[in-house]
Parts: sequence; C-alpha cells; structure tokens
Amino acid sequence: MTTATKTSETTPVPEPAGPALLQRLAVRPEIGAALGALLVFVFFSIITDRFLSPLGVATWLDDSSTLGIMAVAVALLMIGGEFDLSAGVLTASTALVTALLAVEAGWNVWFALLVSLVFALTVGAFNGWVVVRTGLPSFIVTLGTFLALQGLNLGVTRLVTDTVQVSGVRSADGYESAGWVFASTLNIGDARIQASVVWWIVLTALASLVLVRTKFGNWIFAVGGSLTSARAVGVPADRTKILLFMTTAFAGWVVGSCNILRFGSVQANQGVGLELHYIIAAVVGGCLLTGGFGSAIGAAIGALIFGMARQGIVFARWDSDWFMLFLGVLLLAAVLVNNRFQKRAERVRR
Repeated sequence: MTTATKTSETTPVPEPAGPALLQRLAVRPEIGAALGALLVFVFFSIITDRFLSPLGVATWLDDSSTLGIMAVAVALLMIGGEFDLSAGVLTASTALVTALLAVEAGWNVWFALLVSLVFALTVGAFNGWVVVRTGLPSFIVTLGTFLALQGLNLGVTRLVTDTVQVSGVRSADGYESAGWVFASTLNIGDARIQASVVWWIVLTALASLVLVRTKFGNWIFAVGGSLTSARAVGVPADRTKILLFMTTAFAGWVVGSCNILRFGSVQANQGVGLELHYIIAAVVGGCLLTGGFGSAIGAAIGALIFGMARQGIVFARWDSDWFMLFLGVLLLAAVLVNNRFQKRAERVRR
C-alpha cells in the first residue's frame, strides 16, 4: 500500500500539449512576421477586390519573389553577424556580365551564365575574405564593393555599348532553354506564376533546412551569437563567414539571371538601393541587427509583406508614396518585436 502511494506521488504528471506548443511557437523568430503578413493580407483583401484575383495574387507573388530570394540569403548572413551592402548592385553586375558576353561577344547564354556565376562567387568570396582577414566591419567593406561595382557597371557598359543598357539577349544562342529555367511562367488557373517564385520557394526551403538541420546551420548561429565562443569550441568561423558572403552573391546571380532572361535587357544602375530592402525584409522576418537570431522562413515572409503591401497600395489606387511610410513603420515595429521575442526565447532556453 505504501509502495503504491509513493509511486503515484513520484510519477510526473504530463503537461498539456497545448501550452507547450504555444510556448515553442512564441519564441520562433518568424512568428511576428507571420502575424504581420496575415494582417496585411486581410486588410488589402477587404479594401480591394483585385488583391485576391488570380492576376492580383500572381502580381504580388512576383513582386515578392526576387526580393525574397535575396532576403533569405541576407538573413543567413545577418544571423552570422554580418551585412552585405553590395547585394543589390551585384544583381545588376551579374546580369550585365551575362548580357555582355551573350550579346556583344556572341557567347551561348549558358556559358555566359556560368561566367557570371563565377564572377558573383568571386565577389562574395572577396568580401568575406577581406572581412575575416582585416577585422573591418562588413558594413564598410561591402559599401566599398558596392561603390566599385556601381562604377564598374556604368563604366564598362558605356565603354562597350556607348549607352548604360544592354539588350538583345533573346536572340542569343541558348536563350530558349535558359529562359525556361529562369524566366518561364507556370499557369495555375488564370494566374501566371513566374519562375522566380519557384526559385524563391525552393531556395527558402533549402536555406531553412540548412539552418535548422545541419552542422553548418549551427555554425551560422554560433559565429553570429558570439564569435569568440564559436572559435573556442572549434567552429571554423572564417570559412563560415566567407561561405555566407558567397551565398548572398549566389542569390544575387539568381536574381540577376531571372531579370535579364525575363526582360531581355538590363540597366547599368539596376538594383542600386535594393540592398536596404533586403535587410529590412530580413529584419521584419525576425533577424536581429546584432546577429545570432533569425529565420530564413521569416525573411521570406518579410519579403511577402513587401510584395503584398506594395501591390495592395497600387490595387487600392493610393499614392505610391505611402509605401515608404509603411516601410518605415514596419521596420521600427519589427525591431521592437524582434527584441521582445529574443528576450522571451532566452528566458525559455534557461
């Protein structure tokens, strides 16, 4: 009788699954962005009928996709504790390399794409190498790269074509197959979904898998959370950071390839200023400016909020200047929410 009583007293009572699930969700970096996306979606669905039409959905998904591809890569880099201000102009640089080789040099589009990929990865590796070798802030290093690439884009394009634009890619050899990969459309009912949307979904899923299921993902969080501690436990911090810069460069190549093969032309000043949008989308998605905290899925949701808001404003026939107000308020709110979620997550982990 006594034994039975002791057993019943010491047997732990299982906690309800509901509160535990809610607690786990509450510390996820992307939960704030998901709630924000839901709010924006419901708001524009109510005030304009065009928002939920097949054309409307395809439009805001298209708007979100290229931003989302870059935001996911930038989010990984920010979780690792670094920034890349050259990400926006690199999309133009890679597109220009592809266009100049395919149009002016007469190369097959696939060979031109391969060379532009090597160019992008080289720029990313250079950024990462300079940061880890010199200890300079990545903000300064990539700002220098941004200015250099901007000048290179304008100078080389004007030297070769006497203009600041390269066009005629559609007539180059290999365009049909390359265009199918980077610029085709998928018809779902009355909606025409661009290939960039597929790239966005695939790269987001891959980045999320790497971040939460691999050793490299653990390294990213480690170097962003505490570089000294990461090195003390054997994390290859320098290699991790260089690979992260190369990841943003790869994303820039994907976006540049989608743009040049879809529109058939590229401007030398294309992409300038978008690097801030990538960072904002990552912050809205749960990334902290201090590193060590964030989510690839959250960055994708942040880009989705951008697309829905920007196109929703157009569908509602508002002045587009209101988007900048929305952007500023969204950034400030995201920073406050993210800090709150980080503190909550730290308390739960203890």
